[in-house]
Amino acid sequence: MALEASPDHYATASPGKLAMVMAGSGETLAFAGLVARSRQVAHLLRRRGIGPGETVAILVENHPRFLEIAWGAQRAGLRYTAISTRLTAGEVAYILGDSGARALFTSARCLPVARDAVAGLDALRARVLVDGDAEGFEAYDGLRASEPDTPAPDEGEGNDFLYSSGTTGRPKGVEVGLSLAPVGTPPPVSALLQRMYGFGEDSVYLCTAPLYHAAPLRFTMVAQRYGGTAVVMERFDPVRTLALIERHRVTHVQMVPTMFIRMLKLPVSERARFDLSSLRTVIHAAAPCPPEVKVQMIEWLGPIVHEYYSATEAYLLTAISPDEALARPGSVGRALLGTPHVLDDEGSELAPGTPGTIWSEGGPDFAYRNDAVKTGEARNNRGWTTVGDIGYLDEDGYLYLTDRKADMIITGGVNVYPQEAENVLVTHAEVADAAVFGIPHPEFGEEVKAVVVPLSMDAAGPALEGRLIAFCRERLADYKCPRSIDFEAELPRHATGKLYKRLLRDRYRAAAS
Repeated sequence: MALEASPDHYATASPGKLAMVMAGSGETLAFAGLVARSRQVAHLLRRRGIGPGETVAILVENHPRFLEIAWGAQRAGLRYTAISTRLTAGEVAYILGDSGARALFTSARCLPVARDAVAGLDALRARVLVDGDAEGFEAYDGLRASEPDTPAPDEGEGNDFLYSSGTTGRPKGVEVGLSLAPVGTPPPVSALLQRMYGFGEDSVYLCTAPLYHAAPLRFTMVAQRYGGTAVVMERFDPVRTLALIERHRVTHVQMVPTMFIRMLKLPVSERARFDLSSLRTVIHAAAPCPPEVKVQMIEWLGPIVHEYYSATEAYLLTAISPDEALARPGSVGRALLGTPHVLDDEGSELAPGTPGTIWSEGGPDFAYRNDAVKTGEARNNRGWTTVGDIGYLDEDGYLYLTDRKADMIITGGVNVYPQEAENVLVTHAEVADAAVFGIPHPEFGEEVKAVVVPLSMDAAGPALEGRLIAFCRERLADYKCPRSIDFEAELPRHATGKLYKRLLRDRYRAAAS
């Protein structure tokens, strides 16, 4: 029997059941409260003249009010743009203007950026502060409480309208069609995720990453849509994550490879302190996972570590089970949505095992808001779409990721995919994180460079550099390994694990020039 796919059902059937727990503060919200508050948000937006298909923006950290606002926009048939709290005022202003946002919800923590970002934006019909009072912003609690908690007469399913994280350039707004279907009609991807990972009323989902990013927001709302409880971390910490799994009897969690690595670097005795037996499904994506890291996670947690590959654009979705991952190290699985093709720069299909640009046939359609050129570049003459990732297929149709096209290094006419060296470096016992990229070289065009975060900055220096280069050369061809390594205390990573490699490249290229 199909599961009900709306918080409204669970608010009626189990009104006191927890829909959300904030991991740090312990604040909770039951399904009855989530639905009532989301209906009030929907009425508030309608009262401000914001109709189906229009856009509202959420510039809020992982906060008790975030999800009720998102659900309010979802049930009002709106597009809702969750904005990274790490952006500058200028970047936020760009997204507000480009998305056509008609309302902005923000928090006290984000207020300084929000105040500068909205200056001169006359299109906003509501500027709302979710946790206090400030000049130029209306207080959320009072606005919401004045609205009815009954369904609006024109309810219909909306969807998120998210901007790419901008790791290779300016963020792009990923726009998909609105169904405006009756509330409780799950979007196709939500229904697919439920079937893949078994979300249901007995699920407890741990959100380890910022809700402004596609995967954490979508998975958290999928868990709630099917009656599960979402435990939302304010920020990731490896020990805290293990403690929360034990305390809340978490069944599902999604992480990124950098989180795996941080947990695996914990002493075995520290990891063994926690009862993780409630876990049924550990999901990871967002960046390629080094095969050795995947093996260690499966050895630790058992055959419950699942991987998928997709993008904010959702142009393609592949998945791989733990058993398949052990049999095919490095693969992200076979397609469940769209049909992958690997093409060369001339558009010809490449043989199995040969890297090229990944294209998807028959996947969901999308466009980049206000950018016909980028939208056109993401399509070919056969109607297939791409986000610029590089990879290859094996003879059985399993996909392997190599890197992003923008990150490929060309040294002496040879293509180098830096992800290979990164995967090696992060497995070294003295390394916490690593980035590999190309820097200018007068003879070869580019040279392979690495920046490494050591477990201890006290160890940084020529001796560690030599050990790491030797470690890499023992495992990879010489031309794929860094010629030199610098050490830093932190890399410019998105909170979801994606690396802003262009910031490192730009810095070194500026120094070279």
